[in-house]
Amino acid sequence: MSMSVFQEKLKMSVNASNSLLCVGLDPDPNRMPIKNVFEFCVGLVDGTAEYSGAFKPNLGFFEALGIDGLTTLKRIVEYIHERYPGKLVIGDGKRGDIDSTSSRYATALFEFWDFDAVTVNAYGGRDSIQPFLNYEDRGVFVWCKSSNPDGGQFQGKRSQPGAELALFERMAEMSTGWNENGNLGLVVGATYPAELEKVRELAPGIPILVPGVGSQQGDLARSLRAGMENGFANILISSSRSINYASVEAKNFSQAAGKAAKMLRDEINAVLSDISHH
Repeated sequence: MSMSVFQEKLKMSVNASNSLLCVGLDPDPNRMPIKNVFEFCVGLVDGTAEYSGAFKPNLGFFEALGIDGLTTLKRIVEYIHERYPGKLVIGDGKRGDIDSTSSRYATALFEFWDFDAVTVNAYGGRDSIQPFLNYEDRGVFVWCKSSNPDGGQFQGKRSQPGAELALFERMAEMSTGWNENGNLGLVVGATYPAELEKVRELAPGIPILVPGVGSQQGDLARSLRAGMENGFANILISSSRSINYASVEAKNFSQAAGKAAKMLRDEINAVLSDISHH
């Protein structure tokens, strides 16, 4: 089967830096070593671009800063696209609603913000995320299994007694039928590697975005093994806080972020090379 436009984009972005690392941008004024959010994000982007396959601005952190935060987000997405063409920018906002509202979200995220991919919440079923999927050249990562402690309260439940699949497994299985444009992905937290293995089994060929490595202590090696398919790692490992706040010093936060990103990228590649040799 030939690759879709989005899968090609993803592969090129990953190959350009030989990296499955996705660097999240979570600017928190209480932790930032400098006050200017744009300069902080540029420092992170420039420091880590060489080692990252994608960037993932977390919309909540920018929205919390009001109008200035939104202006900064627009500028940072433009900056990445201009300075590092081909590098994927994923808007992480977990949007999702009935289709009429989702279509407005999709317009905003893909046309105004110009994200290459987004994260969405598919609690409303297929028609609630179809407006996103209609943008064939953009990626749509469906929130499948979250990395937080209470994620299992709904996601881990069976829809009825005796049902074979838990809700997150059903989501993974059904999503393969929604992937007509080859632009659907899944979000599965690294804190639950057994669940990630199950998702990969139920959703072959679908890229998986894996947050929770780093500050949430997800299991990197097991996550990578779970994401592998036919020797191809169809997976992005996302890390935010442990890279963003590798240093609290204004003078070297960018270099420190780069160092942390390089370390994680090299660790990922060491695991991959280990897998391919066994």
